[in-house]
Amino acid sequence: MISKFFKEKIKENFPFEPTQEQEIALDKIVDFLFLQKEESIFLLRGFAGTGKSSLLGALVKTMTDFKQKTVLLAPTGRAAKVFSSYSNHPAFTIHKKIYRQQKYSGELGNFGLMDNLHKDTLFIVDEASMISNNGLDSYFGTGRLLDDLIHFVYSGENCRILLIGDTAQLPPVGEEDSPALQVSELAGYGLEVHSAMLSQIVRQAEGSGILRNATAIRNALTKGKTEAYPKLKLKNFADIVKISGEDLIDEISSSYDKEGLENTMIISRSNKRCNIYNQGVRNRILYREEELSPGDMLMITKNNYYWTENVENVDFLANGEIVEVLRVRREQDLYGFRFCEVLIRSLDYDIELEVKILMDTLHSDAAGLTKERSEELFLNVLEDYADISTRAGKMKKLKVDPFYNALQVKFAYAVTCHKAQGGEWRNVFLDLGYISEEHLGINFYRWLYTAITRASNKLYLVNLPDEFE
Repeated sequence: MISKFFKEKIKENFPFEPTQEQEIALDKIVDFLFLQKEESIFLLRGFAGTGKSSLLGALVKTMTDFKQKTVLLAPTGRAAKVFSSYSNHPAFTIHKKIYRQQKYSGELGNFGLMDNLHKDTLFIVDEASMISNNGLDSYFGTGRLLDDLIHFVYSGENCRILLIGDTAQLPPVGEEDSPALQVSELAGYGLEVHSAMLSQIVRQAEGSGILRNATAIRNALTKGKTEAYPKLKLKNFADIVKISGEDLIDEISSSYDKEGLENTMIISRSNKRCNIYNQGVRNRILYREEELSPGDMLMITKNNYYWTENVENVDFLANGEIVEVLRVRREQDLYGFRFCEVLIRSLDYDIELEVKILMDTLHSDAAGLTKERSEELFLNVLEDYADISTRAGKMKKLKVDPFYNALQVKFAYAVTCHKAQGGEWRNVFLDLGYISEEHLGINFYRWLYTAITRASNKLYLVNLPDEFE
């Protein structure tokens, strides 16, 4: 039978012998593919280290060899880059694939749902835990990403979805659970849900302290035992170490030298702590004297649609995206704010852009401009268009005003866990800070699990509180 032959080919493309669990998951995926039932969806849930990447890489290669059509998607540019690297196949952001800017609307940054012109195509969506459905992002379609994704794919001829995600990771901001990983949620679309679960750590990962600890945390999550401090096992593992504040500067500096800035990340619990780290890194490791210098890494803190308006293949600069400063040009003080013209390079898309950034957000303890300051910028820029009689006319001008659309950024040497989600770095420095018993519970355990699993090579636990040992 062709399905059996297909499965054998997938196994041949595995980097090692599949586990029993992977075999079962493969059987189910192959059955799903050969059933060809249009109104069906596959949900593959798996924890860190269980071989999701190997399975998907082998599946994508086999489907390509068999001339079967696939489209690979992920919620963020960084997650798409990771997905693309382990599958050896191009991957796109969900937004890039399903939305199109509505030029005729006269408003910048309103994106409508595209028509799905694909036929007989499997859409494989990684990092599905990050797909929100809370209606908060009104710029895009209905604002409900999961609704829009499903509507888009299933409007195409014989197109279906394979979702992959990890239920132990943080759900999207403002949601209790990740909607895309709930069978009941998916069945609510009238789809027949097929699913498989990977929970067994693959043999190749057994010696990893990162995965050993991540597994202990997700086991506690599964059993609902999240009220006590998690005990981290550090002995006999080379990939997870505890360091004191005194050694921190040397260790980060060494990581920058060996792995590079792009492959090192500090994760902390609050924007305030991240600010302190970012200043420390710039002053004491990189010796940057200017407020902003070429070589600085910045993270975008609010979606921006203005600066990529005429750039092919990039619809917008996304919240959480990391860019490198190539050149710092002139600074301007206007409207009660500070702006700077810079040339940046997007790490996710490898393109260069001339942009204006808002210097005021660089050092603030908030994630971006506060509501009050945003309102102030809005009203101050609006005054420039006092000669225009209609509000609609003023708004049209505002939409294309470079100052009103200045990029909101922060330094990106240290980030919060939500911002790090979907990314992976060789070395991660994790600062837990002070954790009281009130902080414990499901959310903290998911936070810790997500933070730990961002490291692929080495995890440094900074000033680890005694309660965790």
